[in-house]
Amino acid sequence: MTAVKIIKVLGTSSESWEAAVKEAVKQAAASVDDIHGVEVEDWTADVENGEIVNYKATVEIAFPVHHEL
Repeated sequence: MTAVKIIKVLGTSSESWEAAVKEAVKQAAASVDDIHGVEVEDWTADVENGEIVNYKATVEIAFPVHHEL
């Protein structure tokens, strides 16, 4: 039986929501091994003068729990 841990990460980008998701995964992968999947939970953005200036994606990142023997 495998246990899976899920963490939430907020990714940001000045380009797009897709780039924000990729940034969230990239940053999480720097400290989390074996990421198996992601689920985008929420899309938001900062707006200035009627234009989106910063895209944000809240991402749930799933990875297996490894047990030390």
